[in-house]
This record gives sequence, structure tokens and C-alpha cells, in this order.
Amino acid sequence: MSTDLHIANGSAAAADTGAVVIGLLPASGDERGPRLAPGADDVAAAFGGAAELTALLAVAGATGKPDDVVKVPTRGAITAPLLVGAGLGTPDGDGPSAEQVRRASGAAARALAGTAAAVSTLGRVDLAAAAEGTLLGAYTFTAYRSNGNGRAAVERVGLLADGSDGIDGAEDILRTAVAVAEAVRTARDLVNTPPNDLFPHSFAARARELAEAVGVGVEVLDEGALTEGGYGGVLAVGQGSVRGPRLVRLMYAGGPTPRARVALVGKGITFDTGGISIKPAANMDHMTSDMSGAAAVIATTVLAARLELPVAVTATVPMAENMPSASAYRPGDVLRMYGGRTVEVLNTDAEGRLVLADAIARAAEDGPDYLVETSTLTGAQQVALGLRTAGVMGSDDFRDRVAAHARATGEDGWAMPLPPHMRGELDSRIADIANVAGTRWGGMLVAGTFLREFVPDGLAWAHIDIAGPSFHTGGPYGYTVKGGTGVPVRTLHALLADIAEHG
Repeated sequence: MSTDLHIANGSAAAADTGAVVIGLLPASGDERGPRLAPGADDVAAAFGGAAELTALLAVAGATGKPDDVVKVPTRGAITAPLLVGAGLGTPDGDGPSAEQVRRASGAAARALAGTAAAVSTLGRVDLAAAAEGTLLGAYTFTAYRSNGNGRAAVERVGLLADGSDGIDGAEDILRTAVAVAEAVRTARDLVNTPPNDLFPHSFAARARELAEAVGVGVEVLDEGALTEGGYGGVLAVGQGSVRGPRLVRLMYAGGPTPRARVALVGKGITFDTGGISIKPAANMDHMTSDMSGAAAVIATTVLAARLELPVAVTATVPMAENMPSASAYRPGDVLRMYGGRTVEVLNTDAEGRLVLADAIARAAEDGPDYLVETSTLTGAQQVALGLRTAGVMGSDDFRDRVAAHARATGEDGWAMPLPPHMRGELDSRIADIANVAGTRWGGMLVAGTFLREFVPDGLAWAHIDIAGPSFHTGGPYGYTVKGGTGVPVRTLHALLADIAEHG
């Protein structure tokens, strides 16, 4: 169940609710306790002043550091029986950043699990960030819990807003933030659905259902259509499974006068054993997330339609299950890809780039102004950049634009090069190109170089490798919970909004 968000009015101190959330900053100079973030003046006054309130919170262990949350009984000082202090961390500038508000709101929402209602003053700092953080931090995936066994999310949260936004302005900000957060939650739901229930056919059906609900056009190619169309990469990767591959196309027109045409491509490997080049058994269950790129572009396309962005968006999503069997494709096979280029397969565990090559070539036929592809493509991304920072490659200017949006949204992305000499590593003995290099070095860049071969010259494009950031296996932090993260939905939304405004 999704948490209900609304704009709250009046004083937080007098709010008839179960809990009040305030923001805290770390101590400065000789101070011993945390400092109050903006927006909590009425609450502080009810406790006798900021000094008295921060002293109380310090006794409870509050530090104001990121992800630090303390809860104290109010004993009648304010109407709500519980006060929740959420750490924001030290601001980089004049005040807390959007990401600091987003993380603090997410941590507070997790701490409020099981609470019927709360009011948050963090909306006075940054309403959109507070809304996104609250909904994402409160996210739970309980579809497979029996007898209701699972963490109950906070049911209702009222966000106090900065009065300068006005009532209508605040409602508009909240509406957009909720739509973005719900798109992330949709992507998380898809990633968290186990592969025995989410396979190419059922994934395509889910995509159709989501798209048709907002009037987005849908085309689904089955094995017959893929064969007729010459999608050699998608067919080869999917031929080892009894559950055949699909290619899904979602088409949002962008209104009567779209500012630009954007192609989105996402990798939809619903489970990846590695095929004949089988993976080690340890952590293979994490390969349920190998369709995170597909989940993100589907959710983003639906979001663009829901927000009526003046950008034409077409998503091209290859879906396959990479399994070892008597019918599986083999190392040594040569595939004829969509468009006619040939690829020598040296490793069947480098399957993502094969299905993506077909999808990129098809997406480019629509003549887009921009092409963005995202995928859980390489373990080398994790080695190079860790588990929270995506690698962004592509044409230089557009790559940098995408990476900047990734950082601004808090999803984090770093621009990486595609050195020309990498192409020589992919020379094949018998085909146009091989699917892997002969060495382990620069694996993330080699994969990006492979994909570049299928992008037409002159097309502004970006590849976002989300192998680490798309799936979180550790303890929760901020608004990030265990499992699918929904990265990079917010990056893609920010990019589309930017293109809608500036082209």
C-alpha cells in the first residue's frame, strides 16, 4: 500500500497527528547538540525554544548526521505524542540540498513504519524532495508475504509547505513529485517480482497494462515477429529458455507539438544464468534484477505520458531469459543482428549487449534526436565505480548532460570515456565484431564501445551502466531500501523535463 501524501496547513505544533518530523543539522562550533533545520520554529517554541528542544534531542542521541533518526515522546508540549528528528547532514551551501532533504525524509518514513499519520516540516525546506523521499523511504514489497507478514508503511503524511509557493503552486509541486516517486516504485515492483512470475511474456503483459492505462501505444513482437524482423541478438539469447523472448515498443507522442524525439532503450533480461558460460552459483539470485534497465524505461515512458511532457518518447525493450539448455546459443556462434551486422559470440554471459544492439538499431530507425540506453551491463562498472554510482558513456556533450542530471537527482552518475583503441579489442576472427574482448581490462568501456557500433553517426546518445546502483543488497539507508532501487528513473525524468524545456 502506498503512503498517502497531502499538503498540511497550520502549525506543526498543533497538528492532530501521530508524529511530527523535523530536520536536524550537525552541531557547529562549540555547540554540543544538533541544530534545528529551517521549518521547525513553531515546534521549537512549543518546547520552550530551540536550545531546550535541541538539548532534549541530544539526550536522546540525536546528532543531525545523515540517516540519523531519533524519536522522543512530546509529553504534551505539542499535540502529537511523538517527535521525530531526522538528520540532514552538514549543508554544502546556505541550506540543506534537495538530496539531503530526500534522504532525511526517507529515513524518517522508514522509522515511522506502522504509524497511522504524521506531519513533516521538511516540506518547508524542499517540498518536492520531501515528497519523493517519504514515498520512496516508505516503500515496501509485500506481494509474496503470507498472512500480511511484512513492515507496514506509514499510512498518511502531511507535508507542510513553504508559504511562498502558494496553495496551487504547492499542489502542483506535490503532484509532480508523487508521480515521479510512483514511477520509481513501479520500477522497484517490477525488479522485485521473482523470475518465475516475471518472464518475457508476462513482463510484456505488465508493460502493456501500464502503458495502456495512460494512453501510450504498445507493440509486442513475439518469436515469429522477431524472426521475421531479423532480431538475431534477442532470438539467440532467448533460445535456451522454454519461455521465448519478446521485444516491446512503447510510444508516447508528446502532445501536438513535441519539443524533441527521445528514444529510450532498456535491457530486459528477466533472469541471467550466464547461459552456456554459466555464472557461479553464489549470488545468482541477484540476477532477478537483470531487467532493471527495462523496468526503468517502461516506468519513465509511462511517467512522461502521465505528466504530459512535450517530448515524444519511444521505448524499445528487448526481453529474454538467458538459460543453458540443449537449445541455448554457444560460444563460437555467429549472430546476424538487426540491420545485418554480424557478431561472434565468445561469452554467452555477455548477453545484454546482444539484445541491446538489436534494440538500439531498431530504435535509431525512428530518427530520434536523442537516444538513451540503460542496463545492468557489466560487473566492471561495480569494480570501477562501486555500488552506488552509475557509469555514463556516449557522445561527449550528451553523456555529460545525462551524468549531471544523475548527480543532481541524487541517483549519481559519472561520465566515462570510450577510448578509440578499445574497438580493436573487439576484433573478431570471422565476424564484424566479437561480443567480448580478449582481456579483462576496462570491461565497462569495452561494453560501451560494443554498443556504440550500433548507434548511427551523429546521433546524440548515452549508455548508463547501472549494474551496481539498480539493486541494493545491504541494509536500508535514506530512501533506499533493500532490493530494486528504481535507478535511473529520476535521472531519465529530469533529462526529459530538461529536453522539454530546452530541447
